[in-house]
Amino acid sequence: MESRYDIKEVETRIAKAWDDAGYANPDVCVEKGVAKKDAEVFSMILPPPNVTGELHIGHAAMLVIEDILARRNRMQGKRTLWVPGADHAAIATQSKVEKLLQKEEKKSRHDLGREEFLRRVNDYARKSHDFIVTQVKRMGASLDWSREAYTLDDTRERAVRTAFKKLHDLGLIYRGDRVVNWDPKGQTVISDDEVVHEERTAMLYTFRYGTLADGTPFPIAISTTRPETKVGDTAVAVHPSDARYRDFVGKEYDVVFCGVPLHLRVIADEAVEKDFGTGALGVTPAHSAIDWEMAQRHRLPLVPVIDERARMAIAAAPGSPLNGMKTAEARERIVEELRAAGLIEKEEEVPQSVATAERTGAIIEPLPKLQWFIAVDKAFTDPAGRTATLKEHMRDAVRGGGIKIVPAHFEKIYFNWIDHLHDWCISRQIWFGHRIPVWYRGAETFVGAAAPAGEGWKQDPDTLDTWFSSGLWPFSVFGWPPQTEKEKGDLAAYFPNTILETGYDILFFWVARMILMSSALTGQVPFRTVYLHGLVRDAKGQKMSKSKGNGIDPLEMADKYGADATRLSLVIGTSAGNDLKLSEDRIRGYRNFSTKLWNIARFLEMNRPGGADGTHGIVGAAAVADAEKIAARDEAKALAALKREVDAHLDAFEFHLAGEKLYHYLWHTLADVVVEAEKKNLREGTAEEKAESYALLEHLFLDAIALLHPFMPFITEEIWGIFRPGRMLMVEPW
Repeated sequence: MESRYDIKEVETRIAKAWDDAGYANPDVCVEKGVAKKDAEVFSMILPPPNVTGELHIGHAAMLVIEDILARRNRMQGKRTLWVPGADHAAIATQSKVEKLLQKEEKKSRHDLGREEFLRRVNDYARKSHDFIVTQVKRMGASLDWSREAYTLDDTRERAVRTAFKKLHDLGLIYRGDRVVNWDPKGQTVISDDEVVHEERTAMLYTFRYGTLADGTPFPIAISTTRPETKVGDTAVAVHPSDARYRDFVGKEYDVVFCGVPLHLRVIADEAVEKDFGTGALGVTPAHSAIDWEMAQRHRLPLVPVIDERARMAIAAAPGSPLNGMKTAEARERIVEELRAAGLIEKEEEVPQSVATAERTGAIIEPLPKLQWFIAVDKAFTDPAGRTATLKEHMRDAVRGGGIKIVPAHFEKIYFNWIDHLHDWCISRQIWFGHRIPVWYRGAETFVGAAAPAGEGWKQDPDTLDTWFSSGLWPFSVFGWPPQTEKEKGDLAAYFPNTILETGYDILFFWVARMILMSSALTGQVPFRTVYLHGLVRDAKGQKMSKSKGNGIDPLEMADKYGADATRLSLVIGTSAGNDLKLSEDRIRGYRNFSTKLWNIARFLEMNRPGGADGTHGIVGAAAVADAEKIAARDEAKALAALKREVDAHLDAFEFHLAGEKLYHYLWHTLADVVVEAEKKNLREGTAEEKAESYALLEHLFLDAIALLHPFMPFITEEIWGIFRPGRMLMVEPW
């Protein structure tokens, strides 16, 4: 053995050896006899990283936990499949390329045209994908690359179109007008999940609309932070139990507000907060999702007064000076008019949560738009014959025990999210992504997995929300709907997945949508267990970001200290659902542990008595120590107890405790106590004593190394190969 552990050389060589052996593919394991054809199955999908750049340290944490699961189950003899892939991440990737295009060429996507722009985006995505694959492999992730999938490849395109058609036939997909989140900068609808709420301050204005025809003031004062939207009001809402306004409910009023004629009905609705402002609010159905819902309940008209560019467009007052103004400018103008007319009763500064677009930073404008939606409150019969709404199916998947969420307290958060779930807007006004599989010809509409025959058909120009395709991931990766025998076999064997491991921050974005899609399209849960890990933060507990300059590059850390050290630093010290504080010093500390393991191995090799093969590495004059005698020693019994503890921790998803105990055992028990105690025998003992001491140490060390393999696969594989040449540790029996 070399005196120094050469991290880069070993990790590069071992990674190639794993690739060449192909054991990450369960079919190969069966062919080579390291797994039985009828063995229990363990299957898991990689949460597909977005092709928008490169992996960060949070992705690395995800990879480590999942690789621990995969390697342990593989060593347990299961047919273990961990499927890799990438997400085209529609709006995120398009936004990234648009920014680069604007910065480098001062052009927009419209300057290039759809075809050329998509070519640019696909080129960018391909380069990003290739770099991500390099990063994933560098971390030692034992994925089956022969089954790699991409959310925008041909197989997933087939899955998306089939899913759309099936959901449409079930009546769950419909096209309709609803108030949606409109990004005026990106010029597209975005989902609630892509809205970032920023805490700011705003002015809350309390005022009356104006004077009625008989000269009396409007009877009710309202409060709002957005006076510019009040030119689109169609009602005033109060709480049903508010005695102050009981006599006004049901009455209708005509008033001119800042030059715009309004017809207002006073309604009573439970959605009104009695204690906010005056307890009365102006209802703007076209520019508020809450107001739109009230309008549906009370049959109020929608009067749009803001356009897609976030400028005023008041049809009822075409000559209004407000028309064409940005909303912020219109707000100032309206407030000035209200002040001049003496209609403002109160102005106060209040905290406000402002909805902004995650990708562009623009302030969201709620607008009524004709879009495609998935209905979550409509009953349907799933493939298993159960009739319920999507929300009910999603609740039952977890409440009925089909899916276990770890840690359990996230179940309450999951149910709360479902309770407040609205119909999901799935259409986007962008170019990159899956085109909606709907075609139009005059008054005709065709929905199908393939284009219709005949002339004159035009496909819907919109694309699907990226979560639509990634929601199919647990079964689309296996070729759903299956067309080949391999796809049929993979689906039957590996779906539902054994476990989904991902960050708690996408419980709703992704996990819930996979449950939704799987319930509707397969009648099964997509996975049996959901394990949620926390976020990786800096040493001070702050979120890592490029702008703060506190990020840690996992590849850089792997090259400096080893992938093994980086991996262990991401496991020990954190538990399910809890965030981890990480620093370079912490990673450096685990590099020292790698050095310690190497030194133990070198000590054993240098003190190997007699020949260098046989059960315990000893032949010749020194008889092989009796295995039963070794097993009876207290040190071996302590290791057996450690094995049981590690198994119990891993079964309970307590990766941090299993890793911590192995770390302390190898360093503080084996190296500091047992090795020291056996040194005298190894140097001065009889041949039999040397044999027994060596056999004990090798037994303890290699068994502990095998337990450590899922955590630190590179160095453990290298050490195993030195003492047990001929078979890889990654497929040794657990």
